Amino acid sequence: MNLSGLLPLLHQVPTYRQLLQGRKHTAQSAPPPLVLRLPRGPRAFVAAALQRDLKWPVLLITARVEQAQALASELAAWLGAEAAVARFAEPVPLPYERAPWGEATRRQRLTVLAQLVELGGAGTDDRRQTTDHGQPRSAPPLVVASARALMQKTLPRERFIAETHTLRLGQVIPLERTLADWVGLGYEAVTIVEAPGQFSHRGGILDIYPPPSPFPVRIELFGDEIESLRAFDPATQRSRQALEAVTIPPAREAIARDTPPLAQRLAQAGWREDLEALATGAAFPTLEFYLPYLYEQAGSLLDYFPSEGLVIVDDWAELADVVHELSEQADQLASEHDAAGDLPPDYPSPLFTWEEIARCLEARGPLILGGDGAAWPEADHGLQLRDAFAPGPRFGGQIKPLLDYLGQLRAAKKRTVVVTRQAERLAELWAERDAPLLPMEKITEVPPRGSLIFVQGALSEGFALPTLHLLTDAELFGWSRPEPRRRRPTRAIAPESLFADLRPGDFVVHLEHGIGRFAGLVKRVVDGTEREYLQVIYANNDTLYVPVHQADRLSRYIGADDRPPTLHRLGGAEWAQVKRRAQQAAEEVAQELLDLYAAREATPGFAFSPDHPWQHELEAAFPYVETEDQMRAIQEVKRDMEKPRPMDRLICGDVGYGKTEVALRAAFKAVMDNKQVAILVPTTVLAQQHFNTFQERLKPFPIVVEMLSRFRSRAEQADILERLKQGQIDIVIGTHRLLQKDVVFKDLGLLIIDEEQRFGVVHKERLKRMRTEVDVLTMTATPIPRTLYMSLTGVRDVSLIETAPEERLPVVTYVGEYSDKLVRQAILRDGETTIVEEGMGKYVLTRTMFEEARGWLLLDATIAIASPVHIIQGRDDATVPWRHQVELIERLTAGNVHLDLIVGGDHRLASADNLRHLVEVVARNR
Repeated sequence: MNLSGLLPLLHQVPTYRQLLQGRKHTAQSAPPPLVLRLPRGPRAFVAAALQRDLKWPVLLITARVEQAQALASELAAWLGAEAAVARFAEPVPLPYERAPWGEATRRQRLTVLAQLVELGGAGTDDRRQTTDHGQPRSAPPLVVASARALMQKTLPRERFIAETHTLRLGQVIPLERTLADWVGLGYEAVTIVEAPGQFSHRGGILDIYPPPSPFPVRIELFGDEIESLRAFDPATQRSRQALEAVTIPPAREAIARDTPPLAQRLAQAGWREDLEALATGAAFPTLEFYLPYLYEQAGSLLDYFPSEGLVIVDDWAELADVVHELSEQADQLASEHDAAGDLPPDYPSPLFTWEEIARCLEARGPLILGGDGAAWPEADHGLQLRDAFAPGPRFGGQIKPLLDYLGQLRAAKKRTVVVTRQAERLAELWAERDAPLLPMEKITEVPPRGSLIFVQGALSEGFALPTLHLLTDAELFGWSRPEPRRRRPTRAIAPESLFADLRPGDFVVHLEHGIGRFAGLVKRVVDGTEREYLQVIYANNDTLYVPVHQADRLSRYIGADDRPPTLHRLGGAEWAQVKRRAQQAAEEVAQELLDLYAAREATPGFAFSPDHPWQHELEAAFPYVETEDQMRAIQEVKRDMEKPRPMDRLICGDVGYGKTEVALRAAFKAVMDNKQVAILVPTTVLAQQHFNTFQERLKPFPIVVEMLSRFRSRAEQADILERLKQGQIDIVIGTHRLLQKDVVFKDLGLLIIDEEQRFGVVHKERLKRMRTEVDVLTMTATPIPRTLYMSLTGVRDVSLIETAPEERLPVVTYVGEYSDKLVRQAILRDGETTIVEEGMGKYVLTRTMFEEARGWLLLDATIAIASPVHIIQGRDDATVPWRHQVELIERLTAGNVHLDLIVGGDHRLASADNLRHLVEVVARNR
């Protein structure tokens, strides 16, 4: 999406021209702060216009990480593809946490620092003409940073410049010294260069991949003289273009060669971690953790930013509040790590304080976009630019009033732009009452007065100027623009997890001896050696001791209902008979499956039509970029549906990898051929989640979506069943309620099963037997062995989605003893949902509740969060009305309740599966 053609319209606003002239006149000196008090909608629009008109580098600082991500995306849309919008990323670890920053984070930060250093060294007159290499210089950058990124200390600017070197054609270089310098700068020696921060040496060829560079560079030597410089593709190792020079900056924000003296100092102080890595003077994963030790006068992003640039603050008061909040959290984390012995002696703070940041910002004369200006009573509030912007009307999905409003604007010769994910659909509806309009993706010129343009894309909010009316999905449908997510590293799971969730009194099943009662972990001495055993009690108080290394022979008992099972006798024949009957039943089910799939192969199914034009509109409205795996799965599903043979395809992919979008597009395709779709899910929470998703995505189309679960009253269920039977419902989403005999479809064409491993075989095959010609799409993150085997042997088709979406938030698992400190640190990681399990019980804690509990640091978390558990789970002894429970579940699945923690306790809860799905609910709403 490119909206750069709308920026010149701001020139027609007198207060903006006054602002522009005022900034130009104070280019050589720091002007006083200026507070614009703009609403949130036009802030990115104004910032983009200033950067384009002033042609200065711009630093835009906002309070929170998600705001920085959203602003960077919108600024790129306003400035166009040629804009140099860059995000100064936040370190992945918490302050005082000794953990790697991550390759992507390091590269983003070093790229911004290198750009600013090069910009400052070029001078104000020629910095946008050519680079030092004679290449055309790109537009001045617009850097977006959050409070967390701004607070982080970094390499001093003077040291960064001193360690940055440029190699040119014909230059003579000492080979061994050059290689040693690269190691000292943090580059990793490898055989083949594939990632930023690596280099290799093969005879007279040197390959190096500077982090700010889009491609690695191959240096060919003739003796010690550089004979050629070429950028090459790391995937194919083929050359792309010849270069005159290459600039090699540090590969890390801490210079690796500075660490050996620190290793000696820390060794004398009694610190033992990373000493060997520090002593080598080469880079290692946690190098940046020691940055505050290495540089007493550490640098900040503001030190790198040129003095002639423009500093913009999104909201000064909010920025101050967030910095203070992060500082308090960091101080508490420092105390906890120090008490646990996780910090080196006298470890300096890795963060700047608000006083230090505010002092540097004030010296730059910042332009403050939002807020009430209370923090700046002496600042100039005379520029009433905000009066030029008015909020757009809200239509709440009502199409007719929207079209009437657009007609009125056009009749009044108002310039109107509608930015929406449903551009094609709205253009089609507009064509029914007026001249057809083709949706656009770019506006590079100022539209004429009275024009109406539909643009495919997404912005957070719209606004109205005297010269422009901008509407977005927020005004049209009440949708908000989805915000990107951050990537987190994964951690390994300890082997003790095989039995860590067992508690004394739990029923377990031993592979050879049957059902018993787990009595705990005990120690016994056998042949003079003390070992740990899992103690299991059987009938007649017989006892079995299972060695810990054979814990995989035990599993938790899972029955068909809540009734306690009968214990088996050790050495009896009953367990063998049970296994024999189970084997016979499995063989019978296998034969039924074989007959079913044979019938499906022999029975001609319904061949769906090629994609309807509305299908393209639906797919264009998807607010994210599909991964290659996801697109391949979508195409495979469509090909199967268009064949006369009934489809039976398994979609296998992790949570958050896009399986639901595959299902939604398949369901839409089926409905376009007047077929009904049934979506079977294991829990009511997941049913509500899918119901909300399908309703929102399909709102612009005449498709009826309903949900059949315990969230519906008996009268509502009866009405849904009748309309389903009459064919008045296109898509029905439900739990096991869909499997009951009173559910009758008029023309079922597609069955979608989510979380198929959570259903029994009989359950899943019941719907298949209703119509052997029905297409079946199964989705799972963890396929059961039977399903996986059938897919691998070709009985069922399988599509794997193995690529995570960009900035997808993965699940990070820590296994260990319960610790209040670890729970608290997990909650402080912004943007995460954390699960801490202890036994069968699980509790839910929101960030708001955590703020209320900060006084005692979660020392009494169970009491603090017991009530919300009752609300969500609907326990028998809960006093909260059922309608309130349903309301909270609906708010949670809609993303209106921020879930941060599920922490274990001692109470057993009804329907524990619901809580397990809350994690996926939050991940999908982030």
